Amino acid sequence: MMNKLFKYVVILVFIGTIAISCQSPEKSQTQKPNIILILGDDIGYSDIGPYGSEIKTPNLDRLADEGIRFSNFYNMSKCEPSRSSLFTGLYEGGKNSVNFAQILKNEGYHTIHSGKEHWMKWAPDHVFAKNIFDQSLTFKAMNEFFEPPSGKFVNPFILNGKEVNVPDIYHEKKPFFKTDALTDNALKWMDEPIDNDKPFFLFLGYGAAHYPLQARPEDIAKYRGKYKKGWDEIRNERMGKLKAEGLISNDTKLSPPSANINKFRGHKKDNEEIRVNIPLYRQWEELEETEKDELDLEMAVYAAMVDRMDQNIGRVLNYLDEKGIADNTIVIYLSDNGSCPYDSNRDFDYPPGVAEGFRSLSAAWANAGNTPFKYFKQYGHEGGAHTHFILRWPQIVKAGQITHQTGHIVDIAPTLLEASKIKYPNKLGEIIPQPLQGNSLIQILEGGERVEPEFFMSGWTDRFRMFRKQDWKIVKLNNEDWELYNLKNDPTEITNLSENNPEKVDELVNAYHIKHAELKAEAEE
Repeated sequence: MMNKLFKYVVILVFIGTIAISCQSPEKSQTQKPNIILILGDDIGYSDIGPYGSEIKTPNLDRLADEGIRFSNFYNMSKCEPSRSSLFTGLYEGGKNSVNFAQILKNEGYHTIHSGKEHWMKWAPDHVFAKNIFDQSLTFKAMNEFFEPPSGKFVNPFILNGKEVNVPDIYHEKKPFFKTDALTDNALKWMDEPIDNDKPFFLFLGYGAAHYPLQARPEDIAKYRGKYKKGWDEIRNERMGKLKAEGLISNDTKLSPPSANINKFRGHKKDNEEIRVNIPLYRQWEELEETEKDELDLEMAVYAAMVDRMDQNIGRVLNYLDEKGIADNTIVIYLSDNGSCPYDSNRDFDYPPGVAEGFRSLSAAWANAGNTPFKYFKQYGHEGGAHTHFILRWPQIVKAGQITHQTGHIVDIAPTLLEASKIKYPNKLGEIIPQPLQGNSLIQILEGGERVEPEFFMSGWTDRFRMFRKQDWKIVKLNNEDWELYNLKNDPTEITNLSENNPEKVDELVNAYHIKHAELKAEAEE
């Protein structure tokens, strides 16, 4: 009897030992990581705290302190190509492109899309959020942050494939504010996969700080008066912080102040007296005090929009901590392009900030946002195509790193698939997926050196195209002749070398045309 009892005790102890060994944290080491991908909109390289800004972004600061910052990372310089490359891992896609969220979903991920959705014309219907994500709240291109007085947004919200308005959108704080509401829905939807012990992918596309300039009054008040020092001083201060952080070298030169010189985004013929100075750069000290005050308000609203986005990122990070899942959650933050200089003001009857108004940022403030780089959103020059990039993954990524290796938004899809130990499929339903054109960043994240891709591309269409191989870069300014820069020696593109080095221009132009033709052929197969 005693021998029999002893056997039962041994068996129970053995079973208990197995049960304990299967519990967290050991289990968490083999679980697929949760993924949160946050995309800012029209936010310049130096518009957030970890990259030199005076705008208060303590939660992005925290991500940087606990993760890795890339000093050299590229987007596609405009909303729709950046998002298209982000989700597909392609520079140039076609009917067989796939959204990597679909691959994650097929491998057991719960998928959530809360925010802006904007695709290139080549994107097939099957990549859209309504056809993939378990829950989605989207809007196309841009819309207002407050509910418009008319009740009708420029572009409607789409909730799980159905057009909705504010009364049908879950939001916790009144009045409705888009940045807050997108987080409200994301956090609510994250409960389901966490309760079911299922990995999740959350995309948060806040739409901040794309125009119109609208912000909660309490956020604007934090910054009112802080910008009366002017855009020239702001650029100099940010330049100093970037050098102090080690994000740029001490011998980097600040690019000259630039105006909005994009001929395709000209200024409307009406209100010419008001609009005539909007695209021009003027030294701050030349302005009248009344105009300085108006421009201080404009930038204060923009800063408030970035601040509010950061507050909501903090809500997400706190949620991860409360649920005990931060260690195995990848959190990424970047922007879709540089700051936007275009005069998209609908009227001047209302000041920046309020729900009734529809105002946009002045070119000189956008230029400050892109410090230390040249030009703006849409351009293939660094001011349009060079983005901040922060990634935190406590289980894998050593905290507090800065890497000067180069990455691109097209690399994110292959990176997240490798992080999840998911192979890119040879077939997805009836689709033979177009081969990925990006390359994984995992070697960099693990502290190593990756073989740099053969090339990088950006710029909105061929009129603003940039093509980079190693340190050399060619770029067009609104379909003018190719410019040539050596980014190792001249990261802010001050000296155009094309006239003195036509052979290098020809070499890179030929390489670009060959690669672009190859990419288009892949897209058409």
